[in-house]
Amino acid sequence: MLQTTADISVIICAYTENRWNDLVAAVASLKRQTVQPREIIVVIDENSSLLTRATVQFPDLTVIPNKEYRGLSGARNSGIAIAEGSILAFMDEDAFAEPEWIRHLNAAYTDAEILGVGGAIIPAWDNGQPAWFPNEFNWVVGCTYVGMPTTVAPVRNLIGCNMSFRREVFDQIGGFRQGMGRIGTKPLGCEETELCIRALQRWPSGVLLYQPLARVHHHVPQSRAQWDYFSARCYAEGLSKAQVAQLVGTGDGLSSEWDYTLHTLPKGALQGLTALFTRGDISGVGRAVAIVLGLAVTTVGYLRGRLAGRLSTQSTMRAAQPHFAVKELTQ
Repeated sequence: MLQTTADISVIICAYTENRWNDLVAAVASLKRQTVQPREIIVVIDENSSLLTRATVQFPDLTVIPNKEYRGLSGARNSGIAIAEGSILAFMDEDAFAEPEWIRHLNAAYTDAEILGVGGAIIPAWDNGQPAWFPNEFNWVVGCTYVGMPTTVAPVRNLIGCNMSFRREVFDQIGGFRQGMGRIGTKPLGCEETELCIRALQRWPSGVLLYQPLARVHHHVPQSRAQWDYFSARCYAEGLSKAQVAQLVGTGDGLSSEWDYTLHTLPKGALQGLTALFTRGDISGVGRAVAIVLGLAVTTVGYLRGRLAGRLSTQSTMRAAQPHFAVKELTQ
């Protein structure tokens, strides 16, 4: 007999009515799954009118407000707190899942060492992908990018739009770290990266598995197909990577980034230039330039973040120093 339900709670977080149609489509895609989840939880972040609208629209779902600090991390943690499934899956409100998504996620939990499973995220561009936009930077729009595995394979971290974890992970190491990740439209991130690294540090033999057959499609509006967004997101990613490295250590925090920077990006830039000379594809130059500038802006963000972290640490140490100086003088 075919399995028709899985012990999976799906958590979707939303914060703006501007994505209402996307949210409706996301929920509809979950209801069309060949294997149904145990429950669907919609968490509304700091928006009372959206909360009311979602409660009316989805009477058969669990719709709750974010009960922690504002932002994606707090909203996800609010969903985790009430979820009943043994596996907790996360999908963005502006994405929709293919009918086999739940089935492929659930089937990948083949042994106890698998801590989490994520899948492919395909960009759904409003007006097509810009010719200058390199696939190596699809992470800018929250999607699977060139450099990730193309077959089932272990990875360091999963991507927030399409990821799942065993409940025990959250029971043992806590939820997504507050103060990290997206708050409203601020293009910060890496809260799932930090959580994944924390999980692998807690269970060194554990596995985070990438299953490309578990597919979702992520809506990319025209506003994100612009250089301004591209550069802002790259800079914010650098800041976020610096924060992750400070929290979990540079070795684990940048382990995947070194290979991506030293191999994937140079290869992508070379392919862009080759496309110009072999096929006359002028847009290849645009992609090569975007790769170089994207890396440069991300690096600037990272260095700025590391400097800010050091200054913060030094400031804390200086603030504590007078206490000890006074103590010495009174002895």
